[in-house]
Amino acid sequence: MSVPEFATLYQKLKRSVELAGKSQSTLTNYARCLAHLALHFNCSPLDLDEEQILDYLHFLKSQHKTPSDSFFKHTVYGLRYAYRVFGMKEMRVVLPSIERPKTLPVVLNQREIKQLLKTPKLLKHRLVLAMLYGCGLRNFELRNLQRKDLDFDRMMLHVRQGKGRKDRYVPLSKMQVRGLQRYFLAENPYTWCFTGNDKSGIPCRISSQGVQWIVREARKHSGIQKEITAHILRHSYATHLLEMGLDIMSVKDLLGHADIQTTLIYLHVAQSGRQKPFSPLDRLYGQ
Repeated sequence: MSVPEFATLYQKLKRSVELAGKSQSTLTNYARCLAHLALHFNCSPLDLDEEQILDYLHFLKSQHKTPSDSFFKHTVYGLRYAYRVFGMKEMRVVLPSIERPKTLPVVLNQREIKQLLKTPKLLKHRLVLAMLYGCGLRNFELRNLQRKDLDFDRMMLHVRQGKGRKDRYVPLSKMQVRGLQRYFLAENPYTWCFTGNDKSGIPCRISSQGVQWIVREARKHSGIQKEITAHILRHSYATHLLEMGLDIMSVKDLLGHADIQTTLIYLHVAQSGRQKPFSPLDRLYGQ
């Protein structure tokens, strides 16, 4: 089943998202949720009345534990954005506010990090984990890494167009440099640092699912009971830097946060005076 009007809505959303400089994932999330809404009623979401939208949101909420769950959240945000794009100042429904749950991040301790990093048999998989943790990278930032972004002489990594389309530099550890040099010598990836294969078996940039699989398999075979995701390794990076004495402003810059309030959540562990940024891998392995 298809909804003809949705194609027009999607094209206008796409144009607006791209002009606003928002990420492709924003468009994908909004469009996916609005498409489900369109298919549910077999009409454009903009043609729905207040009762229909409230009924649908109530249905979604009943399927999830909290209103902040991803699909519900992106449906609400997508509707808000669509209303703005189409100039609907008088909204047909008062959409619910989404409160962020006030929870502390899951963090691995240093022993668990070392256990996780040594678990994969393949050097490539160990390096994926080492880059996620040792540089505090987001999943998409790791996927976007190119060989030209690595400066082994300066031991620095150029993270291009991170969240908010901001570039930043983060230090590499000696352990990472040695591992990457060995990996490049053996695998010789042409552009992307970490590659996978598409459905035709042709080498391509590693997928988000591929990164998640590496993390999931390492956790499964490491014996660690805590939940582990790529973002939890990033949380651990920030927390360990604070525990090792790096100040909060430097951690903010290394994480690429636009707002210091986002970084302050990590102050539940430690803070100290300013010093030169470093990779926690050097401290872990005494280098």
